[in-house]
Amino acid sequence: MGYRFRMAVRSEASRKAVLQATMDLLGDRPPGPVSLQKLSIEGIARQAGVSKMTIYRWWPNKAALVIDSFLDSHVASTPVQDEGPALEALRKHLASVAHVYDGPEGRLIAQLIAECQFDPATLHEFKQRFWEGRVLAVRRLIERAIREGDLRSDVEPDEVAEVLYAPIYFRLLFQNGSLDGDATERLVDVVLEGFGAKGVRRVSSTSTAEARTDPALESA
Repeated sequence: MGYRFRMAVRSEASRKAVLQATMDLLGDRPPGPVSLQKLSIEGIARQAGVSKMTIYRWWPNKAALVIDSFLDSHVASTPVQDEGPALEALRKHLASVAHVYDGPEGRLIAQLIAECQFDPATLHEFKQRFWEGRVLAVRRLIERAIREGDLRSDVEPDEVAEVLYAPIYFRLLFQNGSLDGDATERLVDVVLEGFGAKGVRRVSSTSTAEARTDPALESA
């Protein structure tokens, strides 16, 4: 019993070391930055002080490891709350996603999405380990917002989720427009107004015209 416990503790410590080593190598500060394409299982094993076999015991490939490393911190930083009004929880979640994507983790997720375009294994891991779980949690929030009467009842929750996430990912991938708090709040208001949400800050034609004078938008 004691031996098994010690082995379990040692195994978990090794797993955490691998996750941390992966994020350290992909980060902005030494020992990084290493691009996703140049990142290798050998390099991660060396940084974590474990064998390649130890890594393959938990993850089938590099994509799965990188996504799990990303998720280890991302989920805690972008919570989907179960308490309080659903629409407010949805706003907080989207604001936290934009805030995280405005930093180093945003550059990592952009690299992952790029990798997904030509590597089916990465796309599979990304959808299974990251995207599907996040969308499911947000879909439940949207369904609750509909039940609470804060969103129209004739809309599909999955479609609402897609349209809410879309402008954040567009600005992340094209680096066009800001992901700061005010900009994200306005984006969310534009979408929610279209879905008939209650208590939404109206996006007037004046504010729309002002937004069009943004140099970032004019260059698009």
